[in-house]
Amino acid sequence: MRTKISALATILLIGTAGAVSNAKTAEFTVKATTVTEMKAVYGQVESRTVVPARARISGTISEVRVSEGQEVHQGDLIATVVDDKLALQLRASEAKIAALGSQLDNAHIEMQRAQDLLTKGVAAQSRVDAARLQLDVTTNQLAAAVADKAVIEQSATEGQTLAPASGRVLTVPVTAGSVIMAGEPVARVASGQYYLRLSLPERHAAEIAEGAAVDIGERGTGSNAGFVKAREGRIAKVYPEIDSGRVIADVEVADIGTYFVNERTLVSIPVGKRAMLGVPPQAVRTIHGIDYVTVETANGPLDVAVVLGERFDDAGQARIEVLTGLAEGDKVVLP
Repeated sequence: MRTKISALATILLIGTAGAVSNAKTAEFTVKATTVTEMKAVYGQVESRTVVPARARISGTISEVRVSEGQEVHQGDLIATVVDDKLALQLRASEAKIAALGSQLDNAHIEMQRAQDLLTKGVAAQSRVDAARLQLDVTTNQLAAAVADKAVIEQSATEGQTLAPASGRVLTVPVTAGSVIMAGEPVARVASGQYYLRLSLPERHAAEIAEGAAVDIGERGTGSNAGFVKAREGRIAKVYPEIDSGRVIADVEVADIGTYFVNERTLVSIPVGKRAMLGVPPQAVRTIHGIDYVTVETANGPLDVAVVLGERFDDAGQARIEVLTGLAEGDKVVLP
């Protein structure tokens, strides 16, 4: 009796173990997945607008207030240009105004004298008219001289070269003591939002499209260190002209950071789509350097050697690309 009970217990244990083993066994059906193929290229940081701060008068630069890399705001003083001739012209204008002021006082006196003599009947009306004409001429000459002085004073104030916009100073090609002509740049200010400009091979012209999402690599990483995603951007513009076998595209990046203008960084862009077969990473076993996947067949499980590719995401699930060894519809046994 005890022997029968022991045998029955053994059968129950074996059956339970088999049930647990079957419960743990899971299958994954291999199917083709369409994924976006990315390509890492270099993008160059540029500013939307680079505005030159130009000298408005000719002269000698007496001081320079900014240097390369400095942040400036619109209206900040960048440099001062001094023209020694303006001081001489201003003194001459003031002397001319003083002389015309004396002539105007004398014209008033002559006008009053002519009117008094006309009242007494001693002078003719023509003398009063001549005095009035001389008074009007002197008054207008004085007004013209005052206007000329204002022009000279305005020219002197235009010696202050101001920042045309807020941004970062890129270059300052002048120094104190330099002679500069009106219209020459004193500094260049990057005032626009930074963006990335891509120059891609012509074969990718048909694949890239405006609005496509791209990945921006971490600053300072190169192709040897591998691509490390730091932020995302989007293709804002694809230029319709191909230059020397290259297609140009602009990428907008929110909060791009403190990049240098013309600095290069890696950008991963979508260049096409392709179908690939993938399996969960846990389905792969490596034995003596060879990768195997267990496939459920009509004759039972069979270990199949496979050649693996890259990892990718399929609807948020991790997958490994299988280049050879499996076909669509195969059932892979998962541990």
